Amino acid sequence: MPSKKELFFTHLGQTSPQPMAIEIESAEGVYMYGPNGKTYMDLVSGVSVSNLGHHHKEITQAIKEQVDKYMHLMVYGEIIQTPQLKFAQLLTQQLPESLNSVYLVNSGSEAIEGAMKLAKRLTGRSEIISCKNAYHGGTHGALSIMGSEKFKTAFRPLLPDTRLIEYNNKADLQHITKRTACVFIEPIQGEGGIISPKDDYLKAVRQRCNETGALLVFDEIQTGFGRSGELFAFMKYNVVPDIMCIAKAMGGGLPLGGFVSSHERMKSLTFDPVLGHITTFGGHPVSSAAAYAHLKYLVDNPQLYKTADKKAQLFKANLEKHPLVKEIRYDGFYMAVSLNDSDAIENFLALAAEKGIISDLFLFDHGAFRISPPLIMTVEEIEKASTLLLECLDILNNKQ
Repeated sequence: MPSKKELFFTHLGQTSPQPMAIEIESAEGVYMYGPNGKTYMDLVSGVSVSNLGHHHKEITQAIKEQVDKYMHLMVYGEIIQTPQLKFAQLLTQQLPESLNSVYLVNSGSEAIEGAMKLAKRLTGRSEIISCKNAYHGGTHGALSIMGSEKFKTAFRPLLPDTRLIEYNNKADLQHITKRTACVFIEPIQGEGGIISPKDDYLKAVRQRCNETGALLVFDEIQTGFGRSGELFAFMKYNVVPDIMCIAKAMGGGLPLGGFVSSHERMKSLTFDPVLGHITTFGGHPVSSAAAYAHLKYLVDNPQLYKTADKKAQLFKANLEKHPLVKEIRYDGFYMAVSLNDSDAIENFLALAAEKGIISDLFLFDHGAFRISPPLIMTVEEIEKASTLLLECLDILNNKQ
């Protein structure tokens, strides 16, 4: 009888040569539990998905109640489904009037694809601008605007008429012109290693888009739903996009994504041609019920995300004096701990897993590890995690 690990490597497509291959039987709060009783602290949140932790009771209850009513009915957009309506209404109530319509899809990549189509449809232009070291997803269109040639070259030719600019470089904004359909930008760069906007950079991007008629698209797939310390990062930096892409934490642990704009803009997808965008499972009623429960909890308990920066500061204070730590960057509960050494990071992550800590690296900053735990993480849990991380750093330091 093959083991689960053997089945894992035999029958599931792999995305990396050496996956962690850690078996998890259950999860609760900030903890995940293996079949041998081993406990792991989750410092990744499924890459900013489990913002309220694992097995959150309100979300779980909403899922159970919806399953007992109905699941898939019909292609999204054709039948009135209460979970979608409740979630869309609650979401848009938190947003400016210019972001009052949401198109529900399955994932972040699909949200990006839909936003690209919407921008082209609205402007009649073809050029799409994004930033170096940006990550927007793995589908063909999203890959085309990724900010790293390393990940793109094996799949070329990709979408034409794309251009990369440097994040936080105002001089590069001259490349946004009257032939630019849209500018995709992460308000806080994630896979680049948690890079925050400086010197009103986002306001300068907004102004340049206004001058040229290009649409500003914010990728809030990782920063959304409290990760930045505000419900959405654009609120933290007082810059409103024309289109916003959301996913990850959105579904409370279930697959769900969306792109948000104004009702007037979104109507353009309904004619010339009809079905300008369509999805079978986007806005699945069970995912939408979970999303409503998740967002309702955040709206009712804003201290969970309002304290994000303070929690990050606790981690920073505990870790920054270690001799291996060169820099700690954070924006909300969204952190990068830089060792400036890619080999050291690989060894560190293996040590951390042995100690019962799940962390991860960044796609475009291989010298840093990620800390983006559930927003519910307590001060006591931060202290415990810090102690374990310091033990791993000490072991690594002693080996060098």
